[in-house]
Parts: sequence; C-alpha cells; structure tokens
Amino acid sequence: MIKKDQNLKFVVAGLLLGILMSAMDNTIVATAMGTIVSDLGGYDKFIWVTSAYMVAVMAGMPIFGKLSDMYGRKRFFIFGLAVFLIGSSLCGTSQSIVQLSVYRAIQGIGGGALMPIAFTIIFDIFPPESRGKMTGLLGAVFGASSVLGPLLGAYITDYVGWHWVFYVNVPIGILSLFFIVRFYKESLVHSKQKIDWLGAITLVISVVSLMFALELGGNKYAWNSVQILSLFVGFFVFFVAFFFAEVKAQEPILPLWLFKKRLFATSQLLAFLYGCTFIILTVFIPIFVQAVYGGSAKNAGLILTPMMLGSVAGSSIGGIFMTKTSYRNLMFISIISYTVGMFFLGTMTPDTARILLTIYMILVGFGVGFSFSLLPTASIHKLEPQYRGSANSTNSFLRSFGMTLGVTIFGTIQNNLLTDKLKEAFKGMQGGAGGGSMMKMDPRQVFEPIQRSKIPPFILDKIVHAMSDSITHTFVLTLIPIALAAITIMFMGKARIELERKQVKG
Repeated sequence: MIKKDQNLKFVVAGLLLGILMSAMDNTIVATAMGTIVSDLGGYDKFIWVTSAYMVAVMAGMPIFGKLSDMYGRKRFFIFGLAVFLIGSSLCGTSQSIVQLSVYRAIQGIGGGALMPIAFTIIFDIFPPESRGKMTGLLGAVFGASSVLGPLLGAYITDYVGWHWVFYVNVPIGILSLFFIVRFYKESLVHSKQKIDWLGAITLVISVVSLMFALELGGNKYAWNSVQILSLFVGFFVFFVAFFFAEVKAQEPILPLWLFKKRLFATSQLLAFLYGCTFIILTVFIPIFVQAVYGGSAKNAGLILTPMMLGSVAGSSIGGIFMTKTSYRNLMFISIISYTVGMFFLGTMTPDTARILLTIYMILVGFGVGFSFSLLPTASIHKLEPQYRGSANSTNSFLRSFGMTLGVTIFGTIQNNLLTDKLKEAFKGMQGGAGGGSMMKMDPRQVFEPIQRSKIPPFILDKIVHAMSDSITHTFVLTLIPIALAAITIMFMGKARIELERKQVKG
C-alpha cells in the first residue's frame, strides 16, 4: 500500500508538470514575441506563431479525448508529451518566422492531448473523496500558469535568450515523461472501437476555419472581405457537417447525448464564458500597469501575482469543499467574487491606488479559481470511464475556444475605444503645437519608460486617460458574459460528489 501511495505521488507530479508546461506555453511565448520578431523578422506573419499552436491544440483536444477513452489514457498522454517536446526543441532552432509557426503547430498537436487527459487520469485513479483535492491542485497549476507565463517569459528573454522559452520545456517534459512511464499503471480495460474519421475531419476543418477568420479578420483582411467571409462560411458548413456526423456515428468523437445531461451542459457553457472573460484580465491588466501607471514589462508581469495567488486559493478551496456541498453552491461563491472584482476593475482611473488594484485582482482570481477545479469535475460527474476523456476534452476545448473568441472580440472593442478616445482627446489640436506633436506620435511610446519621458506632460496625460478609459470600459462590458454565467449557474442543479460507502460486515 505504501508503494502504491508513493507511485500515485509520482504520477500526480508528472501530470502537474505536464499541465504547467502546456498551459504556460502560449503566455510565455507571447511575452517573448517582440524579441523573436526583431531577431527573425517577418512582422507581418508573427500572428501565425500563436495561431498555429492554438489551432492544433483546439482541434486535437476532442480527438485525443475520445482516443483516450477508446485505447487508454497513458499512451496518448505520453504521445502528447513526446510530440510537445519535439515541437519545443524544434522551435528553439527556428531560423525564420514561418519555420517557427510550423514547429509551433507540431507543439500544439502534443498540447491538445495533455490537459484534458491529465484531468481524466486524476478522476480514474483517485476515489471520490480525494478527487476534489486533486482536481483543485491541477486547477491551481492551470490558473498559476496564466500568470507565471508572462513573468517567466520576460526574464528568460531578457537574461538568457528567446530560444530558451522553448528549451525550458525540455527538462520539465522529460521529468513528467519519466514519472508517467515509470509509475502510472493503467488498470482500466479499453475495447477497440470504430474511429469517427468523418467527425474528426469536419471538426478540424471547422475549428481551423474559425480560428483563421478570428485571427486574420480586422488585421490582415477586413471583416467584410471575401477571404474572411469565406472562412466563416467554411466554419458554418463544416460545423453543421460535424453535427450530422456525430448524430450518425457509431462511436462519435463528441457524444451529443451528453448535452442532455444538465450538469454537463451547464459546465461546458460556464467553461466557455469564464474562458472568454478571464483571458481579458491577463491581457489588459499588464497593459494598464505599463501604459497607465508607467511600469516596466517585468513589473507588469509581476503585478499579476495577486491574481495568480487568488486563483490558486479559489481552485484549492473549490476542490476541498467539492465533497461537502453542491457544484452550484460553490460556483455561486465563484461568480459573486468574480463579478465584484470585475466591477471594481471597471471603475479604475489613472489615480486608482495600486493597493486597490491588488485587491480587485485577488477577488477576480479567487472567483475564477473555482472554475479550474469544479468545471472539469462537474463535466465527468457520474459518467462511465469510456466517456470521461471526451467529456473532459470538451470542457478544455470550450474554455480555450472562449479564450480565443474573448481576446478577439474584446481586443477589437478596446482598440476601437482607444482610437475614438484619442481622436476625441486631441480634437481641435491638430493645428496647434501639441496637436502637431500628437499626429507624429505613436501611442505605443507610453509603454517604453525612456520614450515615455520624452512625451510632453499634457499630451502624455491625454494618452494615459484614453488608454485607461478604453481598458476599464472593456472590463465593464465583460460583465455581460459574466451575468450569463450567473444565470447558467442557477441551472446546475444540486449535484455533488458522492463518497463511496464502504460496506461493513455485521
């Protein structure tokens, strides 16, 4: 028994390392992107570095989830780790931005297998009374990664070199691989089933079409251009085809009957809504700190630490109390903290004290943290082992999809708000000395301390207020999907983790 318990500790360590590595990858790379582009060139193509990874991850999640149900978790988690490490190693050797994008796609294929399967393995190997704490731990790592990534990326890029934002994955991944190969003994029996190839192909094409439309729309091509409209049409056509394929398939990648289960359906919608709002915080709070307060890039990453600590606390508490009360009750605590924190973030001005920003971040982090542990567990509540991989991968997929959609929509809104507020602030000044300076100025200069110091104070004040207002108004708008999340929570029901009762012989 002692040996078994020791093995479980190593298995959990391997899963935690795998999740940390894959979840942190996109944020750590985003921080280094400026340096990468200056070194490799290809500014007009740098968006593909992120897009290629996200497309591969999102397309792979449901497929690997289903394959793990059919053929076993261990082999596909190991496959994901191996492919991710190969992709990471190749990324560090890139000589062009196109080459880096191709290697990132390879990385993403591996990443699509890691997170959903890790949560499912925890559910397989631990009894109900332990699952809450363990999923809370995995959720805490996932939440922490979104904040640690930018900070770690800044330091590695500045002091070691951008190649190491990829190479740093290798020792972490090898250690994770060793723990899983050596200590994870999968005992579940899996029967071979017919693979839903039509479902897999239509899903991949629909996801790729939508991702490219969101990434290129308003950037490389206008939203109403033939290219973007064609991508949206392609997404719609192949998504409908995927839906019909799943209805007809003998063993569908995504069993649609799962959505008839109230707890499953509400958990998926909540994962999407939390994903599309939380990503805004990780993007715009550092920008607010850097552009409005005048902090450096490193300080902007460091200031997210309170949100990270809040999310870790929320995830851990959610996991601990999962066996004591319903998912719905815990998610109510989550949404209250999240709503209050986001509301106060929407009231910030350039004069808001740093300590208040810290408190607001703790509130939103604490609220979101519950979702990291509760929603994956609620997704597979009372499901047979052969469906857990599909259910959990769907939850991870929808959270990632929400993040992609959220950062696109709210990012566009913030950019438009900033443009309008700058025009309004400098209206009538074009002819004056200050207006002439403004017309020649790139507002991005406020991000660089040296350049910032060269901006005339009265112009800097207008830029800072415009930046502040555009970001805080965007935070206010996120209260709309958060309100939808609150309504969704009401429909979760009273389900909770039920402990296994041990029979006592009289």
